[in-house]
Amino acid sequence: MVLYVSKKFDMRVGLRPALLFVYRGFNMAKAKLNTAQIAAELAEPLLQSMGLRLWDVRFEKEGGGWFLRYFIDKEGGVNINDCEQFSRAIDPVLDQADPIEQSYCLEVSSPGVERELTRAWHFEENIGRPVTARLIRPRDGMREIEGELVSYADNTAVIKDENGTEFSLKKTETAYIRLQDDYDYSKGEQQ
Repeated sequence: MVLYVSKKFDMRVGLRPALLFVYRGFNMAKAKLNTAQIAAELAEPLLQSMGLRLWDVRFEKEGGGWFLRYFIDKEGGVNINDCEQFSRAIDPVLDQADPIEQSYCLEVSSPGVERELTRAWHFEENIGRPVTARLIRPRDGMREIEGELVSYADNTAVIKDENGTEFSLKKTETAYIRLQDDYDYSKGEQQ
């Protein structure tokens, strides 16, 4: 995973990013969309002009702080320079729109090799790839199901395990569904 946050780090807690950008004053009553949706809409024109695409955006509370996290991607993958350039480009846009009332930390990163599949197009683009699904409640004594993503429709993923058994999983039954790292490090290629 490529992550660009800042040149500053809080040494008291290791490699946790220090506060990067602080915005105040946006009245959320003006908005019909949630914060992540607004952040996504603000980013889309920039991403297109830079040859990037938005994999996901999240606005989350962790500990005592809020984090706006953009996960960006492109054909062949992103690097630290892509993350830095997008971070610098989105900064003035967020500053002008001021969509977030409280202080927050802005993070821009790649979705990572074992990226979480959250949107329908994520699943559709990755049919045939190995995935891991973590279930909220165990099914037949299993908490995790690993196998090939066979299909996705109506918020339901079908995963075939190594024995050929197919599991039909509604997204609401899973904590997550992620790609598995299928890179063969000994040969330097994807399997």
